[in-house]
Amino acid sequence: MFSHRNLSDPLVTVRKQYAPEATVLDVTGDFETIPPAAAEDLGLFADKLEPVSYPDSWLTNTAPKPLHRYASSDLTIGMPGDGTVVRTEQTVPPTILVKGRASGTPTGFLNFLIAEALVESSIGLPEHFLGYFEDEYTRLADAVPLGPASTYQIASALFDGWIGLHTRSVFTEWEDSHPRLYDSWIDAGTRIEGRLGRLSEAVAHGETSFAEATEYACAAIKHGLEIPPPFAALDTQAYQEYGAEYGIKWASKTFEKMDTKEQTEWGAPSSTHIKLCSHRAILIYLHRRIKQRTEPLNGLSVMHLVWNMKQSNGIVFL
Repeated sequence: MFSHRNLSDPLVTVRKQYAPEATVLDVTGDFETIPPAAAEDLGLFADKLEPVSYPDSWLTNTAPKPLHRYASSDLTIGMPGDGTVVRTEQTVPPTILVKGRASGTPTGFLNFLIAEALVESSIGLPEHFLGYFEDEYTRLADAVPLGPASTYQIASALFDGWIGLHTRSVFTEWEDSHPRLYDSWIDAGTRIEGRLGRLSEAVAHGETSFAEATEYACAAIKHGLEIPPPFAALDTQAYQEYGAEYGIKWASKTFEKMDTKEQTEWGAPSSTHIKLCSHRAILIYLHRRIKQRTEPLNGLSVMHLVWNMKQSNGIVFL
């Protein structure tokens, strides 16, 4: 399932400079999470395996099953949301895994992804957001009123953005020393830059969920691109320095502000003041309208209220 990857000359240089002990392997086929039995075979390419495990108290009961599995004592390599190249610190030395899907990835961009993983490994960053948030993950779940799957997606995005704050200064220095990798980094940023300007509008119009927008904005951080509010608050020295604590406060304040904007004194939120709507605000609105009704209320009536709310106020269900 695993085999040593032949690295291009730029990658040989980067590996030697940043992570000389790291192993880069090709993986036969694609995977989200490598089956435990197959993951054990990584021991054939490493000095030893060091599976991570975390306390159950770090997770909510409703957290996605893959997250509970990752926190267990099982050797879990790869998680939902991982890209084409996966970095794991559960082997000594660290291992960079290139998925089978890489065969369809442009060579220049793939080389950058591998170089990026090597740089991340050299900094000593956690391999997954659970090792980043630790026991604070439950606080993030409390701050995000969008359900376990969206909480997972936002946590992954916040972790990605924080990593980007640590790595982009390295990439900016590659223009002369590693020009081909630098060009691939610039090109990747250019490809996502176009959507950033209307990211908040896309969420407001239901074209993109808040979790997806967070993921997109945080991916842009490592490219040094200008991102719109409320995500711009993550592209700061404060976030780089305070990490998870700052990210949780950002999420909490962001949703608090959203709720404030979503509510008017007498009923439905005003379309001139609202861009986003959470489930909480929808329930508040329905509760107020139902109390105002004098005739019996049935399921169709509730659907009618929700439909009117969406049509007249531009509400987005997240």
